[in-house]
Amino acid sequence: MPIYEYQAVDPARSCDECCRAFEAFQRVCDEPLAKCPRCGNPVKKLISWCRAAVMETSDEESRVTSSIREYESQGMWSHAAELADKHSEKTKDPSLKTRALDNYKKAGYDVDSLIKE
Repeated sequence: MPIYEYQAVDPARSCDECCRAFEAFQRVCDEPLAKCPRCGNPVKKLISWCRAAVMETSDEESRVTSSIREYESQGMWSHAAELADKHSEKTKDPSLKTRALDNYKKAGYDVDSLIKE
């Protein structure tokens, strides 16, 4: 069920709830509220700010991830590990470093000797 925001048309003549924006759970097909449910003063529906985060990846990031995945699917663990390791150093991405260590281990390397203190 969507959450809609409302605010008093005249905040000076309203209660504590509707003088600031308040939220109401309503179905999409419901009519917008015309009055504050607490004090009965007229309210208007607000346009909410979108609070979504969009994470974009660069073309280089996409290419590197795709190449690592391709090496892994072919069982080329040392190639995947080296690429992931180099890119993790560049981007400071700890999850990519972990992936590199996992791939080094699959390739038969002594992972403990590769971990930098």
